[in-house]
Amino acid sequence: MASRPKVLSIVLAGGEGKRLMPLTADRAKPAVPFGGSYRLIDYVLSNLVNSDLRQIAVLTQYKSHSLDKHISVTWRMSTLLGNYVTPVPAQQRLGPRWYQGSADAIYQSMNLINDEDPDYVVVFGADNIYRMDVGQMLQAHIDSGLGATIAGIRVPRSQASAFGIIDADVDHRIISFLEKPADPPGLPDSPDESYASMGNYVFTRDAFVAALEEDAHNPTARHDMGGDIVPSFVEAGDAQVYDFRDNVVPGATDKDANYWRDVGTIDAYHEAHMDLVAVEPEFNLYNTDWPIWTSLPQLPGAKFTMRGNAEDSIVNAGCIISGGDVDHSVFGPSVRIEKWSTVDSSILMSGVRVGRNAVVRRAILDKFVVVPDGVQIGVDHEHDRARGFYVSEGGITVVAKNTVVSPRD
Repeated sequence: MASRPKVLSIVLAGGEGKRLMPLTADRAKPAVPFGGSYRLIDYVLSNLVNSDLRQIAVLTQYKSHSLDKHISVTWRMSTLLGNYVTPVPAQQRLGPRWYQGSADAIYQSMNLINDEDPDYVVVFGADNIYRMDVGQMLQAHIDSGLGATIAGIRVPRSQASAFGIIDADVDHRIISFLEKPADPPGLPDSPDESYASMGNYVFTRDAFVAALEEDAHNPTARHDMGGDIVPSFVEAGDAQVYDFRDNVVPGATDKDANYWRDVGTIDAYHEAHMDLVAVEPEFNLYNTDWPIWTSLPQLPGAKFTMRGNAEDSIVNAGCIISGGDVDHSVFGPSVRIEKWSTVDSSILMSGVRVGRNAVVRRAILDKFVVVPDGVQIGVDHEHDRARGFYVSEGGITVVAKNTVVSPRD
């Protein structure tokens, strides 16, 4: 029997997440809750683990305590077969400096590659919502014999200028890698579409290490995976695109197959949550053939009293809807909604309290926010701003963690 290739998976989870402020004021972006009971990091880790890639290092940096704790407590696998998910903080092995970019983060953590001694290195981001059988992408990479494979998702050419774009030939060999081009190239089989980079890569180990070494000693480099490492493989004719459309995930529906969302802004984060609560969801959390894994709090089931109700919503354990009316919303654990209150098109994280006769509309309330009786959030945006709340371009009001809203405002 042929031996399986050795694979090390590296998850890049060190970004600041400035565009998700104030949700990232007290936590790393990959630690931001998503979908009620999960965190963003759980989606990429679930994809890797479900793909039987179970030697995983998560590179962290900014405000990483809650992320490190979540990984250490939640992602504990049997070590009998050498499985692990381990958070790796900035080690400063090359001197007293932070990571200078995503490529530098891996270069400063080269001991991980040396110690594991893999044949292939999988490098994925930690911030997106999707399902993917990474094993299929890995096999496509092995079959190609090339040094690098970059996952690409088809997007309308009219919208492609917002992304890093992959220009590839009919054999999927990458011709050029373009950063937000004004005139994006179409696909050979679909001129009205372009390949947007998903920020997910597979590398052959020796070629990858050589590229990292060269980048580290280039004084003009940005030390970025998409900005430097991938273009170096493209220039050498040693890179291909992997079409995300070709990835087949068990249990996927026609509607949520090939779903991928970058939730890097408040509006995108809110929209992705709204994708979850449709009767036929754009992204189906209830696919038991390819589950999203996490640790769940030991709490009783959600309780609805005094004609409290929730329609087209996800309500987690420990929640009590006591006479309130909830619609198109996602609740984390232990949310409490009192009588005569309305919550619509909103995301309430764990421990939020909404008093009587209150209104929460198109809003995101971070953990342990308290909304007193009669208070309105998301109804008058100018009033929200005057109270110090963030209001996005799309009109989403965000109330920061632990805020007790004043009833007098």
